[in-house]
Amino acid sequence: MKVRWLGWAGVEISEQGAAIVIDALEDPGATFAALGDGARDVELPTVRDPEAAGTAVAGLVSHLHRDHADAGALAKALAPGAPVYEPEWPGGSDAENVALAQANAELDQAGLARRPARTWERIEVGPFTITALPAVDGLGDPQISWLVEADGHSVLHLGDTVFHGYWWRMSRRHGPFDVVFAPINGPRIDFPHLQPPSGLPSAMEPEQAAIAGELLRARSVVPFHHAGYGIDPFYRPVEEASARFEAAASGRSYAFRSLEPGESIGLEGSLQGSPATSAEGG
Repeated sequence: MKVRWLGWAGVEISEQGAAIVIDALEDPGATFAALGDGARDVELPTVRDPEAAGTAVAGLVSHLHRDHADAGALAKALAPGAPVYEPEWPGGSDAENVALAQANAELDQAGLARRPARTWERIEVGPFTITALPAVDGLGDPQISWLVEADGHSVLHLGDTVFHGYWWRMSRRHGPFDVVFAPINGPRIDFPHLQPPSGLPSAMEPEQAAIAGELLRARSVVPFHHAGYGIDPFYRPVEEASARFEAAASGRSYAFRSLEPGESIGLEGSLQGSPATSAEGG
């Protein structure tokens, strides 16, 4: 199995000539487009295109925030008619769903084959088994952590969940996990539709991600969802996220690995032992 980080929250997983993309992002500048001129100076994350241009057997979306649900990126990566799996729509008023509206409209306009997934649901697609596992969104929107399994290996993509209490249940049912991608930028948010602001992180901070990896019985943890964005006062990530995660993960029960956008890990061996890994750029 080949596991490639695409930058920000994007991951591409390849096996037996087939590929799945998760939270692929092509146009990071569109995330805060609704802010108009106020978003001109935002630092954008570096992202890479999936290698599976027009051939991916499925697209997985952890949640419908625009930086995780880029219709253009999915349309370029997916084979014709390939499904896009996403959380079920939450219902409620338009005011409640402001953060979902842009991605939802763009996905509809792209004509993608959207499929809602329930938590704990398992789905077979190509050589992969995918499972929708619990996640808790810091803005109160539906979110899924995606487990992808193939050829005796497993990759868990945590989206941009906050810290929660499902780790042990996830580990008992589906662990251990070969690779866990964990968000580490811990942003504080202050959006007009979410008032008053909580002052708490809307995704895991580095130290929380380090703990989550251990509770999940991960064999290795890759930090992601960092190195980009930040626009005061709307979205304020923590500083030195990578260094803080490295310090917090040091000495724990798993290996940790920082990747560059486009860099990949190759998983070899069996789930019964610690898998051998190899890395390559891309």
